[in-house]
Amino acid sequence: MTESAGVSIATPRREEPFQRALRRFLRHRPAIVGSVILVTIVTGAIFAPWVAPRDPIKTNLQIVDQPPSVHHWLGGDRSGRDVWSRVVYGTRVSLVVGFVAVGLYVLIGTLLGLISGFAGGVIDQLLMRLTDTVLSIPTLLLVIVFASVVGPSLYSVIAAIGLLGWPGTARIVRGQVLSLREAEFVMAARALGATSPHIAARHLLPNIFGPLSVVATFGVASAILLEAALSFLGLGVQPPTPSLGDMINQARAPSVLHDIPWLWIPPGIVIALTVLAVNFVGDGLRDALDPRSTRRG
Repeated sequence: MTESAGVSIATPRREEPFQRALRRFLRHRPAIVGSVILVTIVTGAIFAPWVAPRDPIKTNLQIVDQPPSVHHWLGGDRSGRDVWSRVVYGTRVSLVVGFVAVGLYVLIGTLLGLISGFAGGVIDQLLMRLTDTVLSIPTLLLVIVFASVVGPSLYSVIAAIGLLGWPGTARIVRGQVLSLREAEFVMAARALGATSPHIAARHLLPNIFGPLSVVATFGVASAILLEAALSFLGLGVQPPTPSLGDMINQARAPSVLHDIPWLWIPPGIVIALTVLAVNFVGDGLRDALDPRSTRRG
């Protein structure tokens, strides 16, 4: 606030980038809805032993193919296991795959993108040709081949998605590095003797955090779908460990599809809600962090 001729004049406070992004995100209604749904699902998965106290693996012949009831909210499956517990614990498996696998490939893609953007020349050409080659092959096909060779398990699913999903991240990071490496603050850091790793960690990574957040968010949705697809095909998490994809796989039997819908409809709904919620959050982050949306904010 300044004073001129005895009159106080209020000067508007400059809004910080984080505050501006948060304000935009909070104005994005689908993102808020998605956040609420996602937090609810994640909370249920974290506190699964309290949300679903029944053992998802233990069989009880008295509830074989039993429809939903007061004691078993989603009924029992063909082996006499509580469907509600299997859905809750299966959701935990899907979320673990989604977050861990995406964290792995974002780390790999960021590292390779930084190296490619900084190094340039032959290294850049080789890394980008490798990226183009991997991107030219459908991800699902690559993951299926990897899981088939390594063997079906939770760890092979995480490794398959994490080690094969990095090209998109690498390309985005490389583009950001190419656009920023000639910026004044980068040139000033170089003039002061800063090394490339220091510049990347101190100056570039904070500036590419926004795009990386968006990529990671949408990546979680894709990873959850890939895990469900692999489990559906028998290449993912193996029974008796609960998996949403494996539960949906039971619908291939006509008797289950028509007569026991409570075995496959609940896991299908959870997958759809989770993926939809993550995509809503991703849309909100993209709109909030996109510099071109400043005029719209």
